[in-house]
Amino acid sequence: MHIKIVLATLMLIVSHSIRAQYAAQPYRQDSVMADTLSLSNFQKKADNLSQSRLFKSTYIGVPLVIGGLIVKSEDDHFRSLRNDFLPVFKNPTDNYIQYLPAATMVGMKLAGVPSRSSWGRMLVGDALATAMMTAVVQGVKRSANVVRPDGSDHHSFPSGHTATAFMTATMLNKEYGYLSPWVSVGAYTVATATGLMRIANNKHWLSDVMVGAGVGVMSTEFAYWIADMIFKDKGLNIADDKNVFLLEEPKLSFVGMYVGFNAPLSHYDLTGTVSYKTSVGTTAGIEGAHFFNRYFGLGGRLTVSNEQLIVNEQQASDNSLHYFSFYVGPYFNLPLSNRWSLGSKLLAGYTHYSSTDIGGVQVPQHSGWGAGTGLRLNYRMKQHMSISLFTDYNLQHPESSTSNEYVHMLVPGAVLSVNY
Repeated sequence: MHIKIVLATLMLIVSHSIRAQYAAQPYRQDSVMADTLSLSNFQKKADNLSQSRLFKSTYIGVPLVIGGLIVKSEDDHFRSLRNDFLPVFKNPTDNYIQYLPAATMVGMKLAGVPSRSSWGRMLVGDALATAMMTAVVQGVKRSANVVRPDGSDHHSFPSGHTATAFMTATMLNKEYGYLSPWVSVGAYTVATATGLMRIANNKHWLSDVMVGAGVGVMSTEFAYWIADMIFKDKGLNIADDKNVFLLEEPKLSFVGMYVGFNAPLSHYDLTGTVSYKTSVGTTAGIEGAHFFNRYFGLGGRLTVSNEQLIVNEQQASDNSLHYFSFYVGPYFNLPLSNRWSLGSKLLAGYTHYSSTDIGGVQVPQHSGWGAGTGLRLNYRMKQHMSISLFTDYNLQHPESSTSNEYVHMLVPGAVLSVNY
């Protein structure tokens, strides 16, 4: 009897010690299995799928390539957005910053900062990535024969500068992303800036940039996958941490790049003889929100938009309509698993329309209040990075002071975010 009491006491002490140890070290790798037991089968399957090497090598690149092919038919609209706001922009910086992530990686390596791979393993992976990226980009350029926006040649699609920038950004992320989430954020910010500058310089269409970015990311991902199979554990200084961030409290607050299409849902009467509607347009800007818990936050978005005008159901106007919008309000989040969540928002805001000519009628600049909502599907790529697919609905103030017809707009698109 006394032995049983002693054993029971020892078991309680050991159990208490184990619980205390896990409480003191909540992010240990070996606690992943225990944590995932609380998930449903659907949630575990969703998270397990996102842990596979194939998924992790393609979940950024494939959507970018598919998205680029989808928006190809709308390239003229995005070019109109550029022409409205940056008609004479010309800056050669994009020729140089495409290599900045690679230069940073080599500089840190030379300075003795520990990286994921040894020199040999890193150089093999980077050489394979460069070879794959170059072969795909140059092969497609010569077979697609897409004319550049400025008409300078027939090698627009896809963007080689953007592919190079995203390839080198992924290299830097692979080697030094473990140091801080801001390494990845900085690398992909430079890569994104390169792509945007190619559009601003009138050298590429949006589809060129999106497909180039996807090719660049996947070239590095597959190259490192091949290098890992070749070298196995040899020359691997820091193993990839696949699961530990899933045990940390999700970083739901975000600031991200917002890109979408404006799909008009109605037409408008300007005068007794002039009516108009807008074709599918484009919108771009910044969206962010600060979450106070896993379910509720406050935030907003700032966007610029462009739409082509169709007068009296048949005549395409030479002018386009462009405007600025600023909306704020509550944001909502519903966790589905450790990586996936659904979100919504209820926003109120202000829209400012620039002056334009519609069917011979001069419409002065105009401003007013509106409201909006939306749904989004969010995926946590890393602790501090996520991507969301959204469909927003906006009820905007009339575009003309003479009209009482509010603008109904559906906006599907995506947000690439930094989470904090």
